[in-house]
Amino acid sequence: MNGCPGPETVIELDGVTAGYDRNRPVIDAIDLTVCRNDFLAVIGPNGGGKTTLLKVMLGLLVPWEGTVTVLGGTPDGSRGAVGYVPQVIPEETFPITVMDVVLMGRLQSARRPGRFGRRDREAAVRNLERLDVGELAGSDMNSLSGGQKQRVLIARALAGSPEILLLDEPVASVDHETQESFFNLLAELNEELTVVLVTHDVGAVSSHVKNIACINRLLISHGDSISSESVARAYGCPFELISHGGIPHRVLGRSGKVQD
Repeated sequence: MNGCPGPETVIELDGVTAGYDRNRPVIDAIDLTVCRNDFLAVIGPNGGGKTTLLKVMLGLLVPWEGTVTVLGGTPDGSRGAVGYVPQVIPEETFPITVMDVVLMGRLQSARRPGRFGRRDREAAVRNLERLDVGELAGSDMNSLSGGQKQRVLIARALAGSPEILLLDEPVASVDHETQESFFNLLAELNEELTVVLVTHDVGAVSSHVKNIACINRLLISHGDSISSESVARAYGCPFELISHGGIPHRVLGRSGKVQD
């Protein structure tokens, strides 16, 4: 387990086993430490336990074994300091405006559920403008592109002034040019936030990422470098990664060291 100086540990999983069917753990005996202002990419194949790992960090899933600490307390107790960005759904069916979506990030600070005050609306507008989508405040979410939806969902996560930002497959439905812009944005946010990003696409891991955790039920590796052997173990096949499209991806060289 990679350690951090005492108060610099923001997330710690110690021997965590969890899942949905007691006979089939989705993640098993995971030891993982995330330090303050880290930018961690969690990679692994579909069904490897990445989203389950996020649910454990969010307190949405209670481990069968092991302990989870977030900002020195329980995940439930720290939930207000954690922003969450889910996978972008290509087709929205529920009519809702961008402003309404971002205000959901202020539910914990609202005076009453669904009753938002001036400060809540100012926070929503401020974060939409910060994400360069302020002009979309009155737009229907159904009308937005995948990249615009991403930015709105991040604005929602930031509206509650979190210390940690968790993102689940955020680049799964956008083109390479949008991915590059998106990772540049996350790098800016990482100057003040800890960022944990989950993806099954190793090729989408940006050079902005500081550490990589590779999981497939077990934690295969965790650190600022990763070997091609570790990725092959996680994905169950020989693996070599190349850069393409001009995007600043991490590249696995023949030495196994992650290169920019």
